[in-house]
Amino acid sequence: MKKDLLSLLPEEREAEIVALGAPKYRSAQVGRWLSRGVRSFDEMSDLPKNLRDKLKDSFRIYKPKVLSKQVSALDGTIKYLWELSDGNAVETVVMSYQYGNTVCISSQVGCRQGCAFCASTIGGLVRCLEPSEMLDEVMFSEIDSGKKLSHIVLMGIGEPLDNFDNVVRFLRLVNDPTGMNIGMRHITLSTCGLTERFDELAALDLQLTLTVSLHAPDDETRSKIMPANHGRGVDEVVSACKRYYQKTGRRISFEYAMIDGVNDTAEHARLLVRRARECGAHVNLIPLNHVEERRFRPSTQGHMKAFMKILDEGGVNYTVRRTLGSDVDASCGQLRRKMEKQSAKK
Repeated sequence: MKKDLLSLLPEEREAEIVALGAPKYRSAQVGRWLSRGVRSFDEMSDLPKNLRDKLKDSFRIYKPKVLSKQVSALDGTIKYLWELSDGNAVETVVMSYQYGNTVCISSQVGCRQGCAFCASTIGGLVRCLEPSEMLDEVMFSEIDSGKKLSHIVLMGIGEPLDNFDNVVRFLRLVNDPTGMNIGMRHITLSTCGLTERFDELAALDLQLTLTVSLHAPDDETRSKIMPANHGRGVDEVVSACKRYYQKTGRRISFEYAMIDGVNDTAEHARLLVRRARECGAHVNLIPLNHVEERRFRPSTQGHMKAFMKILDEGGVNYTVRRTLGSDVDASCGQLRRKMEKQSAKK
């Protein structure tokens, strides 16, 4: 099987090209073509033909296809559905903020975590994405949208820590100064709480922002909506967050989707205050995006206000996430799910 050229780190690419009998500087030329979005060796016009032929024989590169592109009439959010080389599809969202443009990328095709309110996990995990495929989500979203991307969030389809090695390699690639050069402090990784990976991630000292999809501060509630809580528990999640903060100096954020009648009571709010203060976490309250196949509904405005009042009184720093792209199925997994249902009808 041909090697995945775009997933190689610069020094690895150089070694491979030298092994083909070419001088080292040819690797930098190849890298420049790849960073422009060129995905055909024939287009690399400053390389000799014999080297281009050797590269075609040894490596594979692929340009993802846009299956769907939706642009929000409300706020300009762009949602892409990309077709991968094997025919699978993933979603990517480009969002604009005052500080710059952010791209939200997927790390897997499907997801095995089974969160009860999420569209991404319907149908389970198909496969993990390669580093090159995640990099292409960023690169081709920037090229197609015409928007310079300054921030990345790994909050799309899939659980990043369930694809640990590929995600770490992607992070190094997208951070590379000779490539997209996006700083680690501008990258956020979101996890449902695979605590067995927290210490390993902390040891890498990447200086990215880690956010934990907590969504409930007690085991009874969290286990009902998040199977990942089984065998770990909220106490363990909070302890792992505390260790991560102590090791890296990077404050954790708790993502908390407000679900009507499930996790939005005063008791939940008071317990969330205690959990956040245990590890110095920031809380990001998220108005739930309704998913057609799920029974859950977003919290009422009254419940949201009462919940926030308790957080204020408890001295917890929190924000309420802006709802972007609500008219283009911006909740991760919805567009892919629509495509799957349409294909099943054919």
